[in-house]
Amino acid sequence: MRANGTTLGADNGIGVAAAMAVLASKDLVHGPVEALFTATEETGMDGANGLGPGILKGDILINMDSEDEGELYVGCAGGEDANVTFTYAEVPVPAESISFKLNVTGLKGGHSGLDINLGRGNANKIFFRLLKEAHKVCGLRLSSINGGSLRNAIPREAFGIVTVPYATADKLVGLIAGMTTVIKRELAATEPTLKIELSKTEMPASLIDETTQINLTHAVVACPNGVIRMSDSMAGLVETSTNLAIVKSDSEAKTVKISCLMRSSVDSARAQLASRMDSVFTLASAKVIMKGGYPGWKPNLDSPILKTMQQVYNSKFGRIPEIKAIHAGLECGILGGTYPNWDMISFGPTIRFPHSPDEKVNIESVAKFWDYLVETLKSIPAK
Repeated sequence: MRANGTTLGADNGIGVAAAMAVLASKDLVHGPVEALFTATEETGMDGANGLGPGILKGDILINMDSEDEGELYVGCAGGEDANVTFTYAEVPVPAESISFKLNVTGLKGGHSGLDINLGRGNANKIFFRLLKEAHKVCGLRLSSINGGSLRNAIPREAFGIVTVPYATADKLVGLIAGMTTVIKRELAATEPTLKIELSKTEMPASLIDETTQINLTHAVVACPNGVIRMSDSMAGLVETSTNLAIVKSDSEAKTVKISCLMRSSVDSARAQLASRMDSVFTLASAKVIMKGGYPGWKPNLDSPILKTMQQVYNSKFGRIPEIKAIHAGLECGILGGTYPNWDMISFGPTIRFPHSPDEKVNIESVAKFWDYLVETLKSIPAK
């Protein structure tokens, strides 16, 4: 199942629907059940962070926010936001200038945790790669930038308004065409539909001052992005990563704001990455604020609910489910800090490309997910 032109919302609409179905049912067999619905899980985990101790009475958390049917998740990465602000002065457009739209589109995007190891293009990185070279060769100036939309999504698109002197306009067109060929060749395997388009447009009212433009460009080009380190303990698992998610100018506030989401299953590694980010942007004269930090969820392979759900799955579907940790921000780390007595596990149906218009959910896996949940609730020992 897919949506048309927007994200489907199966992540985590499926989990919400399942919890509501349990509450509504009059014939399911289970012990006492509490349902926890949290706000803004995708944009800062404010709901999980706001949950106080003593409100919930249970001692098992079944988190229905995983995206591979037949897998049980017992650990996740922690995360932290780097929020960066450049303040600029408006300056007039030089005489004898011509204005262009510069658009980077057609990238796959995806979840900044689950898909960060797939080598996909980052629209903000591509845009400022072009901008740096065009400023050096053609005297390009930046008026506005709007790249990315969600802090936890790999940016698929970036749009900007730029100007160059009339004398270098043809050189800019050739430069962008040549760099487009190079970048498309680099990303041919992962981003076959990448588009870089340059088209004439109306002259903007003003430009970002050149010093800020240079500082911003160097900082974005230098900013860490993608996988920083793979896990030493779990093969194929990303340990530490960061995503340059949003770069957006505001002509009223005269600011350019940047948002990056850093993830790591090692808290000290996340702190070191945050320090690295701070250094990059502080050297570029920007204001840097780190916020929204949340801990990871350390696996417990002796978990009673894990053993129960392994047995239930094997009995119902004829195999032992895989045990995994995930490089994404499940709320279990935060919730487990507030309720340290909880025995926690996470599972769900098969969802692909969340946080993007390509999101899809496998319908057959939803049926298995529901049947598995029903049987699990029936099989949890009463206390």
